[in-house]
Amino acid sequence: MFTGIIESLGTVSEMIKEGDNVHLIINSSLCSELSVDQSVSHDGICLTVVDVMPDNYKVTAIKETMDKTNLGELQPGSLINLERAMKLGARLDGHIVQGHVDETGICTKVEEANGSWYYTFTYNTSNDNITIEKGSITVNGVSLTVVNSKLNEFSVAIIPYTYENTNFKQIRAGDTVNLEFDVIGKYVKRLMNAF
Repeated sequence: MFTGIIESLGTVSEMIKEGDNVHLIINSSLCSELSVDQSVSHDGICLTVVDVMPDNYKVTAIKETMDKTNLGELQPGSLINLERAMKLGARLDGHIVQGHVDETGICTKVEEANGSWYYTFTYNTSNDNITIEKGSITVNGVSLTVVNSKLNEFSVAIIPYTYENTNFKQIRAGDTVNLEFDVIGKYVKRLMNAF
């Protein structure tokens, strides 16, 4: 489980295809604290560390992960949001994040707002996902608060700290992002659909 509070920005060093799998080599300042079998969120995708080197580590994504996330659009040099799994008993500063991407969304607009930014995203409502005003959403692994919630669209406000310390600074209109909708909202929606 994660919180959506990004610890570090990593850089994709290499992407190696092997059959249907893709091995990602990530350059990160977290390497000295990582170990094999550890779960790390990469832009909101929970992947297992399979090798650790002094300045890089390796994770492997299967075909389903590549098909259902934006990993296939990454290339060497891409920035990636990193968060290690939450420690039991630690403070939950963001919200409950599973590291399971529900679907991808498309950034439709980036607006500067006197020192902060508003990002607007659309998503596919046929997947039965919803947002609510002031509810939680995870975009590329970042825990955020929904504003302007609509049927298949929402916005988030990004403060300068988040802009500088996540890959939001490289997101432009037309880019694909990973979305994980609030787990509590998903359970409530499922229960309501059952009646």
